[in-house]
Amino acid sequence: MLSNFLPFVYGLSVFVLLFLAARIMLNGFFSGQASFKIQNSFSKTKGDDRTGLVTVHPELLDKDGSITDEDLLTVRFSKDSDHPQSYEKPSE
Repeated sequence: MLSNFLPFVYGLSVFVLLFLAARIMLNGFFSGQASFKIQNSFSKTKGDDRTGLVTVHPELLDKDGSITDEDLLTVRFSKDSDHPQSYEKPSE
């Protein structure tokens, strides 16, 4: 009896996984189009912030909990066309 039931369970699980994969790929394919909106529990729009608060990364905070004044390490890539913006005035 189990040998007759197992192919059904296997086929159903393959179908469900294919359906989920297709839905994820369609969300990525149509992500730039405003007319195609699928709301599900896995994707949230930008305005769905629960708290409305700005989140600061914990590594930017000092031991007192305020934003650090230390110089931060940044990475520049060879094909990056944006020039770094410094908040300090250059010393001449």
